[in-house]
Amino acid sequence: MNRASRSARGAGRVRIVAGEWRRRFIQVASARDLRPTPDRVRETLFNWLAPTIAGARVLDAFAGTGILGLEALSRGAAHVTFIERNPRLAHALEANLAELGGAPRATVVCGDAWRRLSEPGSPMDVVFLDPPFRATAHAELCKLLQKNGWLGSDSVIYLEQELARPPPALPQPLGIRRHGSAGRVRYMLAAALSPDEECETWA
Repeated sequence: MNRASRSARGAGRVRIVAGEWRRRFIQVASARDLRPTPDRVRETLFNWLAPTIAGARVLDAFAGTGILGLEALSRGAAHVTFIERNPRLAHALEANLAELGGAPRATVVCGDAWRRLSEPGSPMDVVFLDPPFRATAHAELCKLLQKNGWLGSDSVIYLEQELARPPPALPQPLGIRRHGSAGRVRYMLAAALSPDEECETWA
């Protein structure tokens, strides 16, 4: 596949699965390595998050299309902060938020997620960490979340990575509570574990 073909991947539409904007489609700008989280994975993820997503404050780092944060808003999140370094994707996300009527409950930051997470933040109830597919830095990102005040005692973190790579070794007291896989994707839900709580094991 040539460079031009790779750079066009991701163009089209993505469907919101459930909630206020159920079955609505958002327009997706073309961008290299853009890989929206599949419907099947999002459905499982938000079943896991069902007890906590209503009224939650959410951070969608490495937002891309923003579909994770948009799904959260559709299902009743109070506010979502999106971080996306590609100006074209950030502008497309702002346009989609305006089209859906979700702009008052969202903030779009056009900038580098690593830099932003290295700065002091406010505790979030839910954090989505879906960096570029071949990234292996989930543990380091979690350390930044802990160090700079992005997590509260009950925060949960969604992690998505390439299935072929080993699961991340998260900093204590974080551990994996739930996990699954679909195609080439491993997806996980992490949180602070109590001393007597065991992590999920890997098959």
